[in-house]
Amino acid sequence: MATSWLPIREPDLVVGPVVATAPLVLMVATDHPLTRREAVGMEDLAEWPLPHSAVPIPEYWQQTLVPTHTPGGRPIRRGPKVSSIQEVAAVVAAGEAVCLIHGDAAHYYRWPGLRYLHPYDAPTGHWVLTWPAAGQTALVRALAQAARDAGPSTGLGTTGQ
Repeated sequence: MATSWLPIREPDLVVGPVVATAPLVLMVATDHPLTRREAVGMEDLAEWPLPHSAVPIPEYWQQTLVPTHTPGGRPIRRGPKVSSIQEVAAVVAAGEAVCLIHGDAAHYYRWPGLRYLHPYDAPTGHWVLTWPAAGQTALVRALAQAARDAGPSTGLGTTGQ
């Protein structure tokens, strides 16, 4: 069993209950021009390159954090290829890109040179429990039910602005 963000479209995986939700945030360098704006929206992504995965992942999944177009249809450039959150932080802190990321990043990745902005129209990220369909057992079902009963945590990423 693992946690993963939605969407998940692999037919051999069971998508369980949502365990956390939070709006996506925008990771930028502390001196980035976006930090001087009163408000930042998803249309602003068209002005800056976004890093994208050097590791093969499904395009539909990558679109969650590295969309190719803004909600209004403007193209978004893909910037440096990255393989880890450390590489993301390095290219963002260097001013080579901005990065749309799950809200919990603002809490867990408070690194020098980074700042997190909250786009007023950012979509909400959903984290779910997931497991291989072939690995479904009574214990897995019980853990999934406990997570359903507890409900999702919300409000991650409220620090680090």
